[in-house]
Amino acid sequence: MHRNKKDSALLQRQEALHQRLHTAAAQPMKEVLRAAGTTLRGLSEQEVAASRSAHGSNKVTHEKKKSLPKRLAEAFINPFTAILFCLAVVSTITDMIFPYFSLLGSSPEDFDCLTVVIIVTMVGISGTLRFVQESRSGNAAEKLLAMITTTCTVDRREGARMEIPLEQVVVGDIVHLSAGDMIPADLRILDAKDLFVSQASLTGESEPVEKLPAVSPPMDAVTDYPNIAFMGSNVISGSATAVVVAVGDDTLFGSMASAVAGEAVETSFTKGVNAVSWVLIRFMLVMVPVV
Repeated sequence: MHRNKKDSALLQRQEALHQRLHTAAAQPMKEVLRAAGTTLRGLSEQEVAASRSAHGSNKVTHEKKKSLPKRLAEAFINPFTAILFCLAVVSTITDMIFPYFSLLGSSPEDFDCLTVVIIVTMVGISGTLRFVQESRSGNAAEKLLAMITTTCTVDRREGARMEIPLEQVVVGDIVHLSAGDMIPADLRILDAKDLFVSQASLTGESEPVEKLPAVSPPMDAVTDYPNIAFMGSNVISGSATAVVVAVGDDTLFGSMASAVAGEAVETSFTKGVNAVSWVLIRFMLVMVPVV
């Protein structure tokens, strides 16, 4: 239930982000600046504070890393391993304890631990694979977040052009980009000269894409817009002036980091295994008293 609410909230945030980017890409410069509450001169300190209060800070938040005991428990405690554990207990009693103590007609010659060893091995392999998979997912999220450690150049009305930490960037800031810069937030390009950006961290495409200031027609994927630059991508060549339209968790990068850091979505295979496991558990609960 909790995960469903969390997934629903994440989906709503992603839809709102996509709508914001679609709108920014389709609007002319004046409309984009008006929507962001800014001008080409940049924001004043009061406007910066108001923007930060309205849209939040430029930080990508993520869940606190789960402790090792909790991750191990989640990896090994599930319906499938519960069935295997019950079978291991039954096999231990019938194949090892009864023969060892010569109970119920058993003799020491009937002692056999192979079944128990096989079951315990299956439990170990199943839990280990799940633990490794979830650990890799968590590490991927940490590496994704660690990529954003830089400063950027912005125009502020009182101080003219200045370099500020990425965390201080707000919606409405006028950002100046040059070769080698990391994109500090989701930006709408206002002016560009031979600007090529690598979006490999977002799309996996190795070839840099050209970014242009012109109004763009609707695109199926937000990453296809030629006038939108995304947090987490970097400038390969050229220069540009852009306005910030989304920061922090509201960026495409932020939504991806949240999805990676969140709980893994059950696949159809996992759901099927759990469903069969619960059927077997109910069957055992009914049959054992009868027998």
